[in-house]
Amino acid sequence: MKRNDLLRMCLQNLMRRKSRTFLTVLGVLIGCCSIVIMVSLGIGMKETQERLLSEMGDLTIITVNAPQGGRGKNKLDDPLVKRLRSIYGVEAVTPKQRLEADSITLITGTGQRYIADWTTVVGLDTGEVEKMGYKLLEGGAPAKSGEVIVGQYLAYNFRDKLRPEGRNMVDRWSGNWDENGNMTDVPPPYFDAMKATYTMEIESQGSKFTFTVKPSGVTKEDYSKGGETSDGIMVSLADLRKMLDKVQGNKKKSLPYDSIMVKVSGINMVEPVEQEIRSMGYSTDSMESIRKPMEKEARQKQMMLGGLGAISLFVAALGITNTMIMSISERTREIGIMKSLGCYVTDIRVMFLSEAGAIGLIGGLIGCVISFITSVIINLVSLGPSVENLLPAIIGGETVNRVSVIPPWLLLFAIVFSVFIGLGSGYYPANKAVQIPALEAIKSE
Repeated sequence: MKRNDLLRMCLQNLMRRKSRTFLTVLGVLIGCCSIVIMVSLGIGMKETQERLLSEMGDLTIITVNAPQGGRGKNKLDDPLVKRLRSIYGVEAVTPKQRLEADSITLITGTGQRYIADWTTVVGLDTGEVEKMGYKLLEGGAPAKSGEVIVGQYLAYNFRDKLRPEGRNMVDRWSGNWDENGNMTDVPPPYFDAMKATYTMEIESQGSKFTFTVKPSGVTKEDYSKGGETSDGIMVSLADLRKMLDKVQGNKKKSLPYDSIMVKVSGINMVEPVEQEIRSMGYSTDSMESIRKPMEKEARQKQMMLGGLGAISLFVAALGITNTMIMSISERTREIGIMKSLGCYVTDIRVMFLSEAGAIGLIGGLIGCVISFITSVIINLVSLGPSVENLLPAIIGGETVNRVSVIPPWLLLFAIVFSVFIGLGSGYYPANKAVQIPALEAIKSE
Protein backbone atom coordinates (compact mmCIF):
# COMPACT_ATOMS: atom_id res chain seq x y z
CA MET A 1 0.00 0.00 0.00
CA LYS A 2 1.34 3.43 -0.95
CA ARG A 3 2.09 6.07 1.67
CA ASN A 4 -0.47 8.45 0.21
CA ASP A 5 -3.15 5.77 0.48
CA LEU A 6 -2.16 5.06 4.08
CA LEU A 7 -2.33 8.75 4.95
CA ARG A 8 -5.70 9.18 3.24
CA MET A 9 -7.20 6.15 4.98
CA CYS A 10 -5.75 7.29 8.32
CA LEU A 11 -7.45 10.70 8.05
CA GLN A 12 -10.71 9.17 6.85
CA ASN A 13 -10.84 6.73 9.75
CA LEU A 14 -10.09 9.48 12.27
CA MET A 15 -12.82 11.71 10.82
CA ARG A 16 -15.32 8.82 10.76
CA ARG A 17 -15.84 9.18 14.52
CA LYS A 18 -15.15 12.86 15.03
CA SER A 19 -16.40 13.09 18.63
CA ARG A 20 -14.35 10.09 19.76
CA THR A 21 -11.24 11.37 17.97
CA PHE A 22 -11.72 14.83 19.45
CA LEU A 23 -12.00 13.53 23.02
CA THR A 24 -8.96 11.27 22.58
CA VAL A 25 -6.89 14.16 21.14
CA LEU A 26 -8.13 16.33 24.01
CA GLY A 27 -6.73 13.83 26.50
CA VAL A 28 -3.31 13.91 24.81
CA LEU A 29 -3.49 17.71 24.61
CA ILE A 30 -4.16 18.04 28.34
CA GLY A 31 -1.35 15.62 29.17
CA CYS A 32 1.10 17.43 26.90
CA CYS A 33 0.14 20.81 28.38
CA SER A 34 0.57 19.44 31.88
CA ILE A 35 4.10 18.21 31.21
CA VAL A 36 5.26 21.34 29.36
CA ILE A 37 3.80 23.82 31.88
CA MET A 38 5.01 21.86 34.92
CA VAL A 39 8.56 21.48 33.55
CA SER A 40 8.61 25.12 32.41
CA LEU A 41 7.82 26.23 35.97
CA GLY A 42 10.78 24.19 37.21
CA ILE A 43 13.06 25.70 34.54
CA GLY A 44 11.85 29.18 35.48
CA MET A 45 12.63 28.43 39.12
CA LYS A 46 16.15 27.33 38.18
CA GLU A 47 16.68 30.43 36.02
CA THR A 48 15.60 32.68 38.90
CA GLN A 49 17.94 30.90 41.32
CA GLU A 50 20.92 31.28 38.96
CA ARG A 51 20.12 34.97 38.46
CA LEU A 52 20.02 35.51 42.22
CA LEU A 53 23.38 33.74 42.58
CA SER A 54 24.89 35.76 39.73
CA GLU A 55 23.84 38.94 41.54
CA MET A 56 25.81 37.70 44.54
CA GLY A 57 28.88 37.16 42.37
CA ASP A 58 30.38 35.66 39.24
CA LEU A 59 29.46 31.95 39.11
CA THR A 60 32.54 31.11 36.99
CA ILE A 61 35.15 32.50 39.42
CA ILE A 62 37.27 30.19 41.59
CA THR A 63 39.43 31.68 44.36
CA VAL A 64 42.58 29.67 45.14
CA ASN A 65 43.97 29.96 48.66
CA ALA A 66 47.20 28.70 50.15
CA PRO A 67 46.82 25.71 52.50
CA GLN A 68 47.61 26.27 56.20
CA GLY A 69 47.35 30.00 55.72
CA GLY A 70 50.42 30.07 53.49
CA ARG A 71 52.68 28.32 56.02
CA GLY A 72 52.88 25.06 54.07
CA LYS A 73 55.09 24.05 51.18
CA ASN A 74 52.55 24.98 48.53
CA LYS A 75 52.88 28.69 47.85
CA LEU A 76 50.81 31.01 45.69
CA ASP A 77 53.51 32.17 43.29
CA ASP A 78 54.16 32.81 39.60
CA PRO A 79 54.90 29.13 38.73
CA LEU A 80 51.48 28.21 40.12
CA VAL A 81 49.83 31.00 38.08
CA LYS A 82 51.43 29.60 34.93
CA ARG A 83 50.30 26.10 35.88
CA LEU A 84 46.72 27.23 36.47
CA ARG A 85 46.56 28.93 33.08
CA SER A 86 47.36 25.60 31.42
CA ILE A 87 44.34 23.81 32.91
CA TYR A 88 41.64 22.94 30.38
CA GLY A 89 38.62 25.21 30.70
CA VAL A 90 40.48 28.12 32.33
CA GLU A 91 39.97 31.45 30.54
CA ALA A 92 41.89 33.87 32.74
CA VAL A 93 43.99 33.92 35.91
CA THR A 94 45.11 36.81 38.08
CA PRO A 95 47.00 36.80 41.38
CA LYS A 96 45.84 39.14 44.14
CA GLN A 97 48.06 40.73 46.74
CA ARG A 98 47.04 43.30 49.29
CA LEU A 99 49.29 46.16 50.34
CA GLU A 100 49.80 45.75 54.09
CA ALA A 101 50.78 48.90 55.99
CA ASP A 102 50.02 50.70 59.24
CA SER A 103 47.93 53.26 57.37
CA ILE A 104 47.13 54.19 53.77
CA THR A 105 45.76 57.67 53.20
CA LEU A 106 44.50 59.18 49.95
CA ILE A 107 44.57 62.91 49.29
CA THR A 108 43.15 64.82 46.32
CA GLY A 109 41.64 68.16 45.34
CA THR A 110 42.95 71.71 45.22
CA GLY A 111 45.01 72.43 48.31
CA GLN A 112 44.66 68.76 49.34
CA ARG A 113 41.10 69.51 50.34
CA TYR A 114 39.71 65.95 50.27
CA ILE A 115 41.18 63.18 52.42
CA ALA A 116 40.34 59.48 52.76
CA ASP A 117 41.77 58.30 56.08
CA TRP A 118 41.76 54.68 55.01
CA THR A 119 41.60 52.67 51.81
CA THR A 120 42.30 49.22 50.42
CA VAL A 121 45.05 48.78 47.84
CA VAL A 122 45.17 45.49 45.94
CA GLY A 123 47.59 44.43 43.23
CA LEU A 124 46.46 42.21 40.37
CA ASP A 125 47.24 41.41 36.75
CA THR A 126 45.56 44.44 35.19
CA GLY A 127 45.92 42.92 31.72
CA GLU A 128 43.42 40.22 32.72
CA VAL A 129 40.82 42.59 34.16
CA GLU A 130 38.31 42.36 31.31
CA LYS A 131 38.81 38.61 30.85
CA MET A 132 38.18 38.10 34.57
CA GLY A 133 34.77 39.71 34.21
CA TYR A 134 35.43 43.04 35.94
CA LYS A 135 32.85 45.49 34.63
CA LEU A 136 34.37 48.90 33.99
CA LEU A 137 31.82 51.69 34.26
CA GLU A 138 34.30 54.21 32.83
CA GLY A 139 37.71 54.12 31.19
CA GLY A 140 39.80 50.98 30.76
CA ALA A 141 42.62 48.91 32.20
CA PRO A 142 45.88 50.67 33.20
CA ALA A 143 48.24 51.10 30.27
CA LYS A 144 51.28 52.47 32.13
CA SER A 145 52.86 52.71 35.56
CA GLY A 146 51.01 54.97 37.99
CA GLU A 147 47.59 54.27 36.52
CA VAL A 148 45.04 52.48 38.71
CA ILE A 149 41.45 51.24 38.68
CA VAL A 150 39.28 52.72 41.41
CA GLY A 151 36.20 51.21 43.05
CA GLN A 152 32.73 52.44 42.15
CA TYR A 153 32.17 54.25 45.48
CA LEU A 154 35.74 55.31 46.36
CA ALA A 155 34.86 59.01 46.26
CA TYR A 156 32.41 58.56 49.16
CA ASN A 157 35.32 57.70 51.50
CA PHE A 158 36.70 61.25 51.33
CA ARG A 159 36.00 63.97 53.86
CA ASP A 160 36.11 67.68 53.13
CA LYS A 161 38.60 69.56 55.35
CA LEU A 162 36.73 72.83 54.83
CA ARG A 163 33.45 71.52 56.24
CA PRO A 164 32.66 71.10 59.95
CA GLU A 165 33.11 67.72 61.63
CA GLY A 166 30.02 65.53 61.29
CA ARG A 167 28.95 67.18 58.03
CA ASN A 168 32.12 66.74 56.03
CA MET A 169 31.28 63.44 54.28
CA VAL A 170 28.60 62.40 51.78
CA ASP A 171 26.48 59.45 52.96
CA ARG A 172 25.77 57.31 49.92
CA TRP A 173 23.22 55.32 51.92
CA SER A 174 20.96 58.33 52.43
CA GLY A 175 19.04 57.74 49.19
CA ASN A 176 15.68 56.01 48.77
CA TRP A 177 15.01 52.36 47.97
CA ASP A 178 12.70 51.31 45.13
CA GLU A 179 10.47 48.23 45.01
CA ASN A 180 13.25 46.14 43.42
CA GLY A 181 15.68 46.84 46.26
CA ASN A 182 17.78 49.34 44.29
CA MET A 183 18.78 52.69 45.76
CA THR A 184 17.56 55.82 44.03
CA ASP A 185 18.27 59.53 44.54
CA VAL A 186 21.83 58.78 45.69
CA PRO A 187 23.60 62.07 46.52
CA PRO A 188 26.67 62.73 44.35
CA PRO A 189 30.17 62.73 45.94
CA TYR A 190 32.25 65.89 46.29
CA PHE A 191 34.23 65.16 43.12
CA ASP A 192 34.43 62.84 40.12
CA ALA A 193 36.67 59.92 41.14
CA MET A 194 37.72 59.32 37.53
CA LYS A 195 38.99 62.87 36.95
CA ALA A 196 40.98 63.24 40.17
CA THR A 197 44.69 62.62 40.76
CA TYR A 198 45.51 61.01 44.11
CA THR A 199 48.46 61.25 46.43
CA MET A 200 48.82 58.00 48.34
CA GLU A 201 50.53 58.29 51.72
CA ILE A 202 51.68 54.94 53.10
CA GLU A 203 52.93 54.74 56.69
CA SER A 204 54.70 51.59 57.86
CA GLN A 205 57.03 50.99 60.83
CA GLY A 206 57.40 54.69 61.50
CA SER A 207 58.31 55.57 57.90
CA LYS A 208 56.10 57.41 55.43
CA PHE A 209 56.13 57.04 51.64
CA THR A 210 54.10 58.84 48.98
CA PHE A 211 52.98 57.72 45.55
CA THR A 212 50.99 59.60 42.93
CA VAL A 213 48.35 57.60 41.07
CA LYS A 214 45.78 58.49 38.42
CA PRO A 215 42.64 56.47 37.58
CA SER A 216 42.41 54.80 34.20
CA GLY A 217 38.99 53.27 34.93
CA VAL A 218 36.19 52.80 37.44
CA THR A 219 34.99 49.28 38.18
CA LYS A 220 31.48 48.21 39.16
CA GLU A 221 31.03 46.96 42.71
CA ASP A 222 31.34 43.15 42.86
CA TYR A 223 32.08 41.63 46.26
CA SER A 224 32.68 38.21 44.71
CA LYS A 225 35.90 39.69 43.33
CA GLY A 226 36.72 41.67 46.47
CA GLY A 227 35.71 44.69 48.50
CA GLU A 228 38.22 46.82 46.59
CA THR A 229 35.71 46.94 43.70
CA SER A 230 33.48 49.03 45.95
CA ASP A 231 35.75 51.58 47.63
CA GLY A 232 39.35 50.47 47.05
CA ILE A 233 42.14 50.85 44.51
CA MET A 234 43.50 48.19 42.15
CA VAL A 235 47.06 48.58 40.90
CA SER A 236 49.25 46.50 38.65
CA LEU A 237 51.45 43.86 40.29
CA ALA A 238 54.54 45.74 39.08
CA ASP A 239 53.43 48.95 40.84
CA LEU A 240 52.52 47.01 43.97
CA ARG A 241 56.00 45.45 44.12
CA LYS A 242 57.52 48.96 43.94
CA MET A 243 55.38 50.00 46.89
CA LEU A 244 56.26 46.86 48.82
CA ASP A 245 59.98 47.35 48.17
CA LYS A 246 59.82 50.79 49.78
CA VAL A 247 57.61 49.64 52.63
CA GLN A 248 59.84 46.62 53.34
CA GLY A 249 63.04 48.58 52.82
CA ASN A 250 64.30 46.03 50.26
CA LYS A 251 65.12 43.68 53.12
CA LYS A 252 62.61 40.95 52.44
CA LYS A 253 62.07 38.61 49.55
CA SER A 254 58.98 38.95 47.44
CA LEU A 255 55.98 37.69 49.39
CA PRO A 256 53.64 35.00 48.01
CA TYR A 257 50.29 36.14 46.72
CA ASP A 258 47.35 36.34 49.11
CA SER A 259 45.08 34.51 46.66
CA ILE A 260 44.68 33.69 42.98
CA MET A 261 41.45 34.18 41.03
CA VAL A 262 40.66 31.72 38.25
CA LYS A 263 37.89 32.28 35.70
CA VAL A 264 36.61 29.28 33.77
CA SER A 265 34.76 29.14 30.46
CA GLY A 266 31.38 28.18 31.89
CA ILE A 267 29.43 27.04 34.94
CA ASN A 268 29.83 23.38 33.96
CA MET A 269 33.64 23.75 34.13
CA VAL A 270 33.75 25.07 37.70
CA GLU A 271 33.57 21.69 39.42
CA PRO A 272 36.22 19.81 37.34
CA VAL A 273 38.67 22.74 37.45
CA GLU A 274 38.11 23.15 41.18
CA GLN A 275 38.77 19.44 41.76
CA GLU A 276 41.99 19.59 39.75
CA ILE A 277 43.23 22.59 41.75
CA ARG A 278 42.41 20.82 45.02
CA SER A 279 44.36 17.78 43.84
CA MET A 280 47.42 20.08 43.67
CA GLY A 281 47.08 20.65 47.41
CA TYR A 282 45.36 24.04 47.43
CA SER A 283 42.03 25.06 48.92
CA THR A 284 39.41 26.77 46.78
CA ASP A 285 36.27 28.86 47.16
CA SER A 286 33.51 29.37 44.61
CA MET A 287 29.75 29.79 44.27
CA GLU A 288 29.55 26.11 43.29
CA SER A 289 29.02 25.03 46.90
CA ILE A 290 25.85 27.16 46.97
CA ARG A 291 24.74 26.58 43.38
CA LYS A 292 24.95 22.76 43.45
CA PRO A 293 22.41 22.18 46.28
CA MET A 294 20.07 24.76 44.75
CA GLU A 295 20.40 23.12 41.31
CA LYS A 296 19.72 19.69 42.85
CA GLU A 297 16.61 21.03 44.60
CA ALA A 298 15.38 22.65 41.37
CA ARG A 299 15.95 19.39 39.45
CA GLN A 300 13.98 17.42 42.04
CA LYS A 301 11.10 19.88 41.77
CA GLN A 302 11.26 19.64 37.97
CA MET A 303 11.01 15.85 38.15
CA MET A 304 8.12 16.07 40.61
CA LEU A 305 6.23 18.57 38.48
CA GLY A 306 7.01 16.64 35.28
CA GLY A 307 5.82 13.43 36.96
CA LEU A 308 2.48 15.02 37.75
CA GLY A 309 2.13 16.01 34.11
CA ALA A 310 3.17 12.51 32.97
CA ILE A 311 0.25 11.03 34.91
CA SER A 312 -2.13 13.05 32.74
CA LEU A 313 -0.38 11.81 29.59
CA PHE A 314 -0.55 8.22 30.86
CA VAL A 315 -4.31 8.58 31.30
CA ALA A 316 -4.44 9.94 27.73
CA ALA A 317 -2.51 6.85 26.56
CA LEU A 318 -5.22 4.63 28.04
CA GLY A 319 -7.76 6.71 26.11
CA ILE A 320 -5.87 6.12 22.85
CA THR A 321 -5.73 2.38 23.52
CA ASN A 322 -9.46 2.28 24.25
CA THR A 323 -10.24 4.27 21.10
CA MET A 324 -8.19 1.98 18.89
CA ILE A 325 -9.69 -1.20 20.39
CA MET A 326 -13.17 0.15 19.82
CA SER A 327 -12.19 1.10 16.28
CA ILE A 328 -10.99 -2.47 15.62
CA SER A 329 -14.22 -3.99 16.91
CA GLU A 330 -16.20 -1.70 14.59
CA ARG A 331 -13.94 -2.36 11.58
CA THR A 332 -13.46 -6.13 11.90
CA ARG A 333 -15.28 -6.79 8.61
CA GLU A 334 -13.18 -4.10 6.89
CA ILE A 335 -10.00 -5.82 8.13
CA GLY A 336 -11.22 -9.15 6.75
CA ILE A 337 -12.00 -7.64 3.34
CA MET A 338 -8.53 -6.03 3.23
CA LYS A 339 -6.92 -9.40 3.98
CA SER A 340 -8.99 -11.22 1.39
CA LEU A 341 -7.99 -8.66 -1.23
CA GLY A 342 -4.33 -9.48 -0.54
CA CYS A 343 -3.44 -6.54 1.69
CA TYR A 344 -0.22 -7.17 3.59
CA VAL A 345 -0.47 -7.72 7.34
CA THR A 346 2.25 -5.10 7.78
CA ASP A 347 0.11 -2.50 6.01
CA ILE A 348 -2.81 -3.17 8.34
CA ARG A 349 -0.55 -2.82 11.37
CA VAL A 350 0.97 0.39 9.97
CA MET A 351 -2.51 1.81 9.29
CA PHE A 352 -3.63 1.42 12.90
CA LEU A 353 -0.28 2.62 14.25
CA SER A 354 -0.52 5.66 11.97
CA GLU A 355 -3.92 6.54 13.39
CA ALA A 356 -2.62 6.23 16.95
CA GLY A 357 0.52 8.22 16.11
CA ALA A 358 -1.55 10.91 14.38
CA ILE A 359 -3.66 11.33 17.52
CA GLY A 360 -0.48 11.77 19.55
CA LEU A 361 1.02 14.19 17.01
CA ILE A 362 -2.10 16.38 16.75
CA GLY A 363 -2.52 16.45 20.53
CA GLY A 364 1.16 17.24 21.02
CA LEU A 365 1.23 20.08 18.48
CA ILE A 366 -1.92 21.75 19.81
CA GLY A 367 -0.75 21.15 23.39
CA CYS A 368 2.57 22.90 22.73
CA VAL A 369 0.82 25.90 21.19
CA ILE A 370 -1.55 26.20 24.16
CA SER A 371 1.34 25.66 26.60
CA PHE A 372 3.35 28.46 24.98
CA ILE A 373 0.40 30.86 25.15
CA THR A 374 -0.26 29.88 28.79
CA SER A 375 3.41 30.42 29.64
CA VAL A 376 3.35 33.92 28.13
CA ILE A 377 0.18 34.76 30.07
CA ILE A 378 1.75 33.53 33.34
CA ASN A 379 4.85 35.66 32.74
CA LEU A 380 2.77 38.69 31.78
CA VAL A 381 0.77 38.42 34.99
CA SER A 382 4.00 38.22 37.06
CA LEU A 383 5.75 41.04 35.16
CA GLY A 384 2.67 43.20 34.78
CA PRO A 385 0.12 43.05 31.95
CA SER A 386 1.40 45.58 29.42
CA VAL A 387 2.57 45.68 25.82
CA GLU A 388 6.11 46.60 26.94
CA ASN A 389 6.37 43.36 28.93
CA LEU A 390 5.16 41.11 26.08
CA LEU A 391 8.60 40.57 24.50
CA PRO A 392 10.41 40.07 27.86
CA ALA A 393 7.67 37.57 28.82
CA ILE A 394 8.53 35.53 25.70
CA ILE A 395 12.32 35.74 25.40
CA GLY A 396 13.30 37.01 28.87
CA GLY A 397 16.25 39.31 29.55
CA GLU A 398 19.14 39.99 31.92
CA THR A 399 16.92 41.69 34.48
CA VAL A 400 13.70 39.76 33.77
CA ASN A 401 12.59 37.02 36.16
CA ARG A 402 10.21 34.73 34.27
CA VAL A 403 8.02 32.31 36.22
CA SER A 404 7.63 29.96 33.25
CA VAL A 405 10.44 29.27 30.76
CA ILE A 406 9.82 27.03 27.72
CA PRO A 407 13.04 26.38 25.78
CA PRO A 408 12.70 25.03 22.20
CA TRP A 409 13.98 21.59 23.21
CA LEU A 410 11.07 21.20 25.66
CA LEU A 411 8.49 21.79 22.91
CA LEU A 412 10.27 19.34 20.59
CA PHE A 413 10.50 16.77 23.38
CA ALA A 414 6.78 17.15 24.18
CA ILE A 415 5.78 16.57 20.53
CA VAL A 416 8.07 13.55 20.08
CA PHE A 417 6.98 12.12 23.43
CA SER A 418 3.30 12.52 22.53
CA VAL A 419 3.86 10.70 19.22
CA PHE A 420 5.65 7.84 21.00
CA ILE A 421 2.84 7.67 23.55
CA GLY A 422 0.38 7.36 20.67
CA LEU A 423 2.44 4.66 18.91
CA GLY A 424 2.96 2.77 22.16
CA SER A 425 -0.74 2.89 22.99
CA GLY A 426 -1.70 1.73 19.50
CA TYR A 427 0.78 -1.16 19.35
CA TYR A 428 -1.45 -3.69 21.17
CA PRO A 429 -4.62 -2.84 19.21
CA ALA A 430 -2.65 -2.95 15.92
CA ASN A 431 -1.31 -6.43 16.71
CA LYS A 432 -4.79 -7.53 17.71
CA ALA A 433 -6.11 -6.31 14.36
CA VAL A 434 -3.63 -8.32 12.25
CA GLN A 435 -4.29 -11.50 14.24
CA ILE A 436 -8.00 -11.61 13.30
CA PRO A 437 -8.55 -14.44 10.74
CA ALA A 438 -9.84 -13.15 7.40
CA LEU A 439 -12.77 -15.61 7.20
CA GLU A 440 -14.06 -14.77 10.71
CA ALA A 441 -13.62 -11.07 10.03
CA ILE A 442 -15.73 -11.23 6.85
CA LYS A 443 -18.50 -13.15 8.63
CA SER A 444 -18.73 -10.59 11.46
CA GLU A 445 -21.48 -7.99 11.36
